[in-house]
Amino acid sequence: MRPLVFALLLATTSIATAAPTPKEELMTPPPAARHYTISSTAGNHGDIWSWSLADGRIAYRMSMSLRGWVTETDEMLTLGPDGRPTAMAIRGYTDQGDATETFSVDSGGIAHWKTSIDQGEAPFANKRYNSYGGPWLAGEKDIEALVAAGTKGIDLLPTGHASISIGEPVQISGAQGSKTVKLAFIQGYGFSPSPIWLDQDNHFFGNAGVISLLPAGYEANGPKLKDIQDKATAAMVRDVAHRFLSPANRTPTLIDHVLLFDSVAGQYLPDRAVLIADGKVAAVGAGGSIKAPDGATLIDGRGKTLSPGLWDAHQHVGDDWNLLQNVATGMTNYRSPGSMIDEIASITKRRAAGDLLAPEGKVSIIVDRKDPLAAQGALTVSSAAEAIAAVDKIKAAGLWGVKFYTSMNPDWIAPAAAEAHKLGLHVHGHVPAGMRPLDAVRAGYDEVTHINFIMMQAMPQDVVDKANTAARLEGPAKYGKDVDLDSPMMKSFYAELAQRKTIIDPTLTVWEPLMTSDGSSISPEYSPFADIAPPSVARSWKIGGYPLVDGLTRDDYRKSFAKMVDLVGKLHQAGVRIVAGTDGYGLELVRELELYEQAGLTNAQALQTATIVPAQMTGMDDNMGSIAPGKTANIILVDGDVSKDLRNLRHVESVFLDGYRLDGAALRQASGLSGMPK
Repeated sequence: MRPLVFALLLATTSIATAAPTPKEELMTPPPAARHYTISSTAGNHGDIWSWSLADGRIAYRMSMSLRGWVTETDEMLTLGPDGRPTAMAIRGYTDQGDATETFSVDSGGIAHWKTSIDQGEAPFANKRYNSYGGPWLAGEKDIEALVAAGTKGIDLLPTGHASISIGEPVQISGAQGSKTVKLAFIQGYGFSPSPIWLDQDNHFFGNAGVISLLPAGYEANGPKLKDIQDKATAAMVRDVAHRFLSPANRTPTLIDHVLLFDSVAGQYLPDRAVLIADGKVAAVGAGGSIKAPDGATLIDGRGKTLSPGLWDAHQHVGDDWNLLQNVATGMTNYRSPGSMIDEIASITKRRAAGDLLAPEGKVSIIVDRKDPLAAQGALTVSSAAEAIAAVDKIKAAGLWGVKFYTSMNPDWIAPAAAEAHKLGLHVHGHVPAGMRPLDAVRAGYDEVTHINFIMMQAMPQDVVDKANTAARLEGPAKYGKDVDLDSPMMKSFYAELAQRKTIIDPTLTVWEPLMTSDGSSISPEYSPFADIAPPSVARSWKIGGYPLVDGLTRDDYRKSFAKMVDLVGKLHQAGVRIVAGTDGYGLELVRELELYEQAGLTNAQALQTATIVPAQMTGMDDNMGSIAPGKTANIILVDGDVSKDLRNLRHVESVFLDGYRLDGAALRQASGLSGMPK
């Protein structure tokens, strides 16, 4: 999984944990150890060291604090005569729980491995073990093997195959002088080619992204290297876009005798006909009532459901391949609650030119106080005046909203929110430490993101005061199960949110795997995709769960998560608008809707949270979010009756994006999925 971790370094919403101290003391690197740093434009977030022992073993030590979340691991690696690791021991803790992992090869050539989520054995011949976790830098040995293998690549244990392609050299400079580095792409560990950087001898040099892993003294090169790899990725994705966005895929289409979801009325209409032409919905009528123009594509809609394209209202866009996969799974629109200004400018420009296959969306920029706990990728500020200036910068960039974060000084929220509203910007975000959600709403929030911050209304003050640390999860995990959601205080809270027309973005699927998983199975967010995802990705979805604190049990955490689900239902019953978001790949979206249905929303109400409600929130409902004559044809056709089972939304047969008719199976294949999800 380690090269996959490299590919995910850019994630702005990663959850890690302030877990208990390991039972065994982790290794201390010697002064001469090779030193890498984990950094972003917000500062240094951690370190990884590597050194050799007298007996030939290689040691690694990783220590990271990311916005208050802490990861601590070490690893001891033994190499065999052919350079393959024949023994591995990992200790410590990560965002997914206990990091303990062992690997060894016995005298008979059988490999044995055991992690917090699996164990197994298999013949070791001509294969390499793909570690589940451990310090990121330890993946360098796998990269050396990929380079040596050339075009044939390497077979992996427990399963899978990987290969690497190497590009042209680039010159950079740092503390040890000028260096030649090369951009390379690894295939086989993730959904898409993952960029890494090699040195002049084709050994691992580092990773670049919103978060970078680079040798100490070369951190300043992160943005430059990221820009180069982003352009290389854009060239790959451009070829995919041109293949799909062809004139042949924009001819008129008539879908007849189909079950239609009317998102405005919140009801399903049987036996309807919809004509799509020139990128728009040309006509909607009873089944059999619309005549197809000459040359139109005819689709028999019997047994299928036609819905407005799905929205993910919490999708941190920035990765081109992920945007392609979003389209493949039925997402035609998004709201990004935090992206980089330059990345969004690039995405918008390339999408408009037909060089990027991506949903259309609205974007907010994160603003946080300058602090070691500041959000990576944020505009960081040191005063109310600077917060107002950041808001002005966001408006000048032509973006839609401002997202305040957990380390903001509460006193700066009201003046900055007032400036945002004066400029017509949407205001939302995490609730800053020291504030409760109602405080943030009264200070100017139009929307609160994440259900754990809504639960903060009922948390003890010491949890609220540390909400920019791991307390923002550990508090609700500990106390949530005992919150009386029907207390007068909570009912008054819901009523004021409704009266103020506050929107809630729960992202329940962020918390479900962390709070409910015990390593025995893949969480429901991802299980429908397990058989069609790359093996390394599917294995990474099986996690041990957030480490237990203060003597609590996994069942306690599950009860607290169930209370979070119930809280969404209470908000909805009180008239508070809910928008569906994942804060993940986007694959989690249908599960998010399933959880809303569990919370008490009807099937249709749940689907509205991912269609018309986000369109209304972003001011795009005059052209998006429903199927009506004259509106842009952002529509999905799925196999099955969605009115009976929301899970059928995963069975995407066709996606209409700006009127282009795109084949679901071809989209899935292009985005790294090998078939139809369950």
